[in-house]
Amino acid sequence: MTLQTHLYLTGYRGTGKTTVARRLARHFNVATVDLDERIEQVAGKTIREIFESSGEAGFRDLETQALSDLSQTPSIVSLGGGAVLRAENREQIAKTGTCVWLDADAETIARRLDHDSTTTDRRPALTTLNDLDEIRHLLAERRANYQSVAQHRVETSGLSVEEVVQQIVAFVS
Repeated sequence: MTLQTHLYLTGYRGTGKTTVARRLARHFNVATVDLDERIEQVAGKTIREIFESSGEAGFRDLETQALSDLSQTPSIVSLGGGAVLRAENREQIAKTGTCVWLDADAETIARRLDHDSTTTDRRPALTTLNDLDEIRHLLAERRANYQSVAQHRVETSGLSVEEVVQQIVAFVS
């Protein structure tokens, strides 16, 4: 099976986007693009450093540019958790591919982030709330954007990576 357009994965950090994207890329034999990693490469800084030097607006500008710079060759694209906040990004995603929302409950996300040593080093806190409250707050705030851009939703809490991949492959097929 081949992809005709990009397959975008959206959702909050810690829902499995990057890991699932890599598995899907192997399944479909296409490239994978982690938008956050692309931004860090272009900027020569971590996301945390970009937020510190340019603020969230500066980071979002880089994110929008990275999204618009994607090649037209179909690939699996792991979006940053906030990439869907801008209407122009949602429009770009809708025009150039299919989007799957990876979702999980706040407790699962917090547990996964606690086990990811790169999260604290590379990612900024986005509110002044404690970790679990921040996750709950941002999930609620972003839910409508995730829903509006995605054609399919996979609840990843309690699923293995392979089970998530199988659900996405079944949807795309």
